[in-house]
Amino acid sequence: MKVSFLATAISILSVTLLPTTVIPVQAAELKVLAGGSIAGPLNELKTQFERDSGHKLSIHFDSTPNLIKAVTSDAPFDLGVVPVDVFKDAAAKAKFVPGPTSDIARVGYGVAVRAGTAKPDMGTAEALKQTLLKAQTIATLPESAAGAYVLSVFARLGIGEEIKAKIKAQKTPGDIPQAVAKGEAELGVFLTNVLIAPGVELAGSFPAELQQELLFTAAVAQATKEGDAAKALIAFLRSPAATAVIKAKGMNPG
Repeated sequence: MKVSFLATAISILSVTLLPTTVIPVQAAELKVLAGGSIAGPLNELKTQFERDSGHKLSIHFDSTPNLIKAVTSDAPFDLGVVPVDVFKDAAAKAKFVPGPTSDIARVGYGVAVRAGTAKPDMGTAEALKQTLLKAQTIATLPESAAGAYVLSVFARLGIGEEIKAKIKAQKTPGDIPQAVAKGEAELGVFLTNVLIAPGVELAGSFPAELQQELLFTAAVAQATKEGDAAKALIAFLRSPAATAVIKAKGMNPG
């Protein structure tokens, strides 16, 4: 009887001590569409999110017109962190889960000059107008939501036609400060966070009466199969750790 009891106890103890089987959580590979001007914060936050979540991010940065084309094409994607202008396109908006979007970052507009050169007057609308008229060349990105606003400001100042011949159109936001740093353009006019770059200095922001912030907002794709992971990324981008990076990169959170 004692032997039988001992054998039973050992059997129970052996089962209890067996290692617990851990079912691994399936890591997602998220395809993210994002505005080119938010590349700085997202590229830095990508590593932290991947490390903490186990998910992988593939981020495609582009201008608003191209983002609208990408969203409305048959190419799969999981979420967007895009200029709010993308959602003004009905066909593009329909590709996202219905409901409110999540605001991630916003930033205003300004003018940059080559490092070491004199900073022009930016204090008033008239001062900005004269600064633009005196410049020989101006780098910006017309084919974007931000670029469209820049052109609208030129028009509001009554110099839209005069400025056209001076514009050095760039292909990406990052090309704008590079063109100024290399001396290919006298001024860079775009979102201020983009203009904070090596070789250039921010001359100033647009005066209040001409200023406007471009909002970058996030939403989950309607057709995604990785909804939970996409929501986790959006929540992360609104976390204190992420907002600190967004601020450090010259943008305002939310």
